[in-house]
Amino acid sequence: MPVTVVRFNLVAPGASPAELGARYRAALEMAAYADGHGITTVQTEEHHGAENNWLPSPFAFAGAVLGATRRLAVTVSAVIGPLHDPLRLAEDIAVLDLLSGGRLVTVAGIGYRPEEYERAGVDWKRRGRLQDELLETLLEAWTGEEFMYRGRTVRVTPRPFSDPHPLLLVGGSSQAAARRAARLGLPFFPSAHMPELEGYYKERLAEYGTEGWTLMPAPNTPLLHISEDPDRAWAAYGHHFLHEARTYASWQSSEIHSAVRSTATTVSELREEGVYRILTPAACTTTDLDNLVLHPLAGGIPAEEGWRSLRLFAEQVIPALEG
Repeated sequence: MPVTVVRFNLVAPGASPAELGARYRAALEMAAYADGHGITTVQTEEHHGAENNWLPSPFAFAGAVLGATRRLAVTVSAVIGPLHDPLRLAEDIAVLDLLSGGRLVTVAGIGYRPEEYERAGVDWKRRGRLQDELLETLLEAWTGEEFMYRGRTVRVTPRPFSDPHPLLLVGGSSQAAARRAARLGLPFFPSAHMPELEGYYKERLAEYGTEGWTLMPAPNTPLLHISEDPDRAWAAYGHHFLHEARTYASWQSSEIHSAVRSTATTVSELREEGVYRILTPAACTTTDLDNLVLHPLAGGIPAEEGWRSLRLFAEQVIPALEG
């Protein structure tokens, strides 16, 4: 059975605080509903200063989701590591790991938007070294023992629930990211289907004498919306998908690889491209996808339409897959 994921980034262009509050509460209710219907994962992410209200605080949201659910995993994919204080992040993840019984998964990347670094007062040119420090600090902090940090002796408590530590993956699309993961013996999560980078990671594991594994995205990992009438849904809501796709594309350079990268400039191009797909329940059950990633609130889609998509997914698609 495919892995089933519900993705939330809470994008809502032009929304008022009251509207955003309602949207956040809807996302939590959707997560609780997903948890009760066998969906395996809620995925969230981090971006800062976006005009369309892209979620900037993934661990606060993850904590709310973990509190509203009992079984599903919550994946932060990805946290922009160099923008965070390493000791505080170690504490936050440890607390969420304890609260959830080990259901939090963190993918640590370095991001690709210099303006986010400038906003945070962090030197873009030092991002690789800062990421190394962050990952090394997290691993030492979670032992609960004293260690040296920036010239002083520190200790982080409490220790997390997970042994030896909460699940932490290194994300990215570069050899530097693969090398960093291998050196630290951490699993590697390429941001797109890149078998050659997995090969490089395995070579570095052998070089460093460490152990690890790769969570490789499939060649096709579309973002899904479920509707009994895809033509109607594209006509009514396609502009929401296009807004999100164009925003995401505007942030990326030619060197960035992403499983959900789009080059579409119109709704019709987006539909033809297949990065975003609106499927009937029957069509969704017959795809050959290894991961079914539902995006019920994509680009500011009204919550009531998001609920229709989620209910069709949970009540028609999942039972058919399980049967």
